[in-house]
Amino acid sequence: MAKLYFYYASMNAGKSSTLLQAAFNYGERDMRVSLWTAVIDDRPGFGAISSRIGLFSDAHRFESQTDIHARVTEEHAEAPIHCVLVDEAQFLTTQQVWQLARLADEAGIPVLCYGLRTDFQGELFPGSAALLGIADSLVELKAVCHCGRKATMNLRVDESGKAVSQGAQTEIGGDDRYVALCRRHFCEALAHTT
Repeated sequence: MAKLYFYYASMNAGKSSTLLQAAFNYGERDMRVSLWTAVIDDRPGFGAISSRIGLFSDAHRFESQTDIHARVTEEHAEAPIHCVLVDEAQFLTTQQVWQLARLADEAGIPVLCYGLRTDFQGELFPGSAALLGIADSLVELKAVCHCGRKATMNLRVDESGKAVSQGAQTEIGGDDRYVALCRRHFCEALAHTT
């Protein structure tokens, strides 16, 4: 029976690398995958899933109005899809999460979603909240804070490296804008913002 999986973590935990490794494993067995990532990510390599260790693959792009269920169903009718892999799953809408659940439940296609659980203020992203609520399997990938504890929070920093506590929920960036920290060091850094 196919399942809906949510692999979540803070920044720098290897979510994209793990996704691309799964895609490679399916490909080695001549099994077809459907790769997806968010349109909102406009960093170098836009439209591709890429990892900090140099792995990358082209992917379909989703935005809030994309009907992922319909698109994958069309693809599946042309040639069987053996797995759907979604990067940046925190940017999915609640409706899209339910579409992915339907792919698992009705089409029998496993769906593996990878994304952040919370934003820079410790708040759930809509896509992450929906996945935490309905996914068949929740898997936490681990990142490490500078103190050695598990990093669960994403601190946003400005150009000078100072913590940011206000702003839009979504601001695309990598190591230049976000630091993965344990909750204790996240709270300490936010306590020093103005």
